[in-house]
Amino acid sequence: MIELNERQEKILKIVKKSGPITGEKIAELLTVTRAALRPDLAVLTMSGYLDAKPRVGYTFKTEVVDNQIKKILNRYRVKDVQSLPIILKENCSIYDAIVTLFIEDTGSIFIVDADNFLTGIVSRKDFLKTTLGQGEIHKVPVSVIMTRMPNIVTATMEETVVEAVKKIVEHEIDSLPVVKCYIKEEGEERLEVVGKITKTNIARLFLDLAGKKTEGV
Repeated sequence: MIELNERQEKILKIVKKSGPITGEKIAELLTVTRAALRPDLAVLTMSGYLDAKPRVGYTFKTEVVDNQIKKILNRYRVKDVQSLPIILKENCSIYDAIVTLFIEDTGSIFIVDADNFLTGIVSRKDFLKTTLGQGEIHKVPVSVIMTRMPNIVTATMEETVVEAVKKIVEHEIDSLPVVKCYIKEEGEERLEVVGKITKTNIARLFLDLAGKKTEGV
C-alpha cells in the first residue's frame, strides 16, 4: 500500500464526503489550482482509491480501502499479538478462582487437568451466576461451573488475526485460548494452552497500526 501525502489524504476526505465531485471543485475547496492537483488525483486514481468518470467527477472506492485493511491485518499472526493466559487446575475452588480473576484483572481463566492440558474455561459471567446462588464457593471446584471441551473455541499461534477476530465475533466471546495440539498414542487430541487472544489484544493492534500511520512508518 502506498503512503499518501497530506494533500492526498485531504482529497480522499473531500471525495468521501461530497463525491461524485469534479477536480475543479476539489481544487476550489483546497484553494489550489486544478493543475497543481493533477499529480495527486492521478496517484489516487491509479492506486485504486478513486474512480474518475468524464462529466461526473471523482468517487471514492470503498472496497479498495477495505481490501487494503484486510491485507494489512493478514500480515499479523495470533502469535504476534497474543498475551499470557491465566491458568488454574480443575481442583481449584471457585473462591480461589474468583480471587485470581480479580488479582490478575482478567476476563477469563483457562482450566487444565493434572497433565496441564486444556479441559475448560470460566468467565466473569460464570462466576457471577454461581456466586448469586451458591454459598459453598470455598468447597466447590471450579470445574463444576466451567465450559468444557469440546465446547471451547480455540486459536493457534499461526492463525491470522483476521481468523481469530472472526471466531470472536461469530461466537460472541471475549477471548480465545491459544493452543498447541498434541496427539496421544491412542489418537486422542490434547491441547496445551500457550497464550490468549482477546478483544483488548486486537484493539492494541489497531492502535499500533494507527500510530505507525501517523508517524509515517
